[in-house]
Amino acid sequence: MAYEYAGAPDYFNVDELLTDEHKLIRQTMRDFVKREISPYIEQWAQEAHFPSEIVKKFGEVGAFGPAIPTEYGGGGLDYISYGIIMQEIERGDSGMRSTASVQGSLVMYPIYKYGSEEQRKKFLPKLASGEWLGCFGLTEPDYGSNPGGMVTNIKDMGDHYLLNGAKMWISNSPECQVAVVWAKNEEGRIKGLIVERGMEGFSTPEIHNKWSLRASTTGELVFDNVKVPKENLLPNIDGLKGPLGCLDSARYGISWGAVGAAIDCYESARKYSLERIQFDKPIGAFQLTQKKLAEMLTEITKAQLLAWRLGALMNEGKATTQQISMAKRNNVDMALHIAREARQIHGGMGITGEYPIMRHMMNLESVITYEGTHDIHLLITGADITGIQAFK
Repeated sequence: MAYEYAGAPDYFNVDELLTDEHKLIRQTMRDFVKREISPYIEQWAQEAHFPSEIVKKFGEVGAFGPAIPTEYGGGGLDYISYGIIMQEIERGDSGMRSTASVQGSLVMYPIYKYGSEEQRKKFLPKLASGEWLGCFGLTEPDYGSNPGGMVTNIKDMGDHYLLNGAKMWISNSPECQVAVVWAKNEEGRIKGLIVERGMEGFSTPEIHNKWSLRASTTGELVFDNVKVPKENLLPNIDGLKGPLGCLDSARYGISWGAVGAAIDCYESARKYSLERIQFDKPIGAFQLTQKKLAEMLTEITKAQLLAWRLGALMNEGKATTQQISMAKRNNVDMALHIAREARQIHGGMGITGEYPIMRHMMNLESVITYEGTHDIHLLITGADITGIQAFK
């Protein structure tokens, strides 16, 4: 159809806003996902299997830290390129995108932004290549939306810090070699530390029985008198703005990624509606089916424009936390709604692994909650409008 470019709906010609490099990156990632993820993802999800080999492959294709400078192993790309990469990976699966965005935005970004030159040189190239997998330790069993209440803590022991506490719902943790962990010091200030696999007292138990993000590995971080060398403290950040700055970068990627999941559901529903015959004609001929498809495409188009504009603002260094919150909230909610509508178009087949709909729907139930819940992002916008914090 006239509004389709390079295999995705583009009703408002957003492609004309992209550079040739953007389009090349998109095609490279699309080919990668079709080759390395799509043929296997349903089986991985059914079996709750995290394919460890994908980490190295993500590194080879440049999915880790695409906006990190090339001198540290990153891609040296702009934020629209980063968004496009996340979109294409999440067209394949939200859990796969989680693996990549945690590595880039929540592990590599803080080490690059807040770390010392020695830390950058030690950790970033191995994370960029996929030799090491990283995770981000902020959420705790009793502190999710209120990260400032964390009880994980460090004590200055002279030549090292002693780390105690626990983190919960941590993507990548069971297989990580590196964890960027946020903890309070004796003065109650939040500090960032790089905790490495093999440090005594550091364990990463896996969380089982998930109905969502089943191809992603999720776990805890447990610290029992872990001795962390002083050189592993992130020196260039202090307070809650450290982890929140990382979340801005990750939430930006999610705003693009969710569009990818929505596109995959929409494309499957449109194709099915033209093939499925009832009452002697394709179900796509019926008004209510056309209504669903037309509204899906409208919402995808709005989300594409929102993501692109946010990317342009990110490139200029002008994007605000509040703008990022709005885009994350809107685009994930949009994708979840489209997944549910697409499931109805597929009828009973929509609940099977023959189609990607149910998997996307279950995944998006996590995405709408993690890195800032749907309600908290709404209240971030509300506080920006009124100047009054509703959740303090």
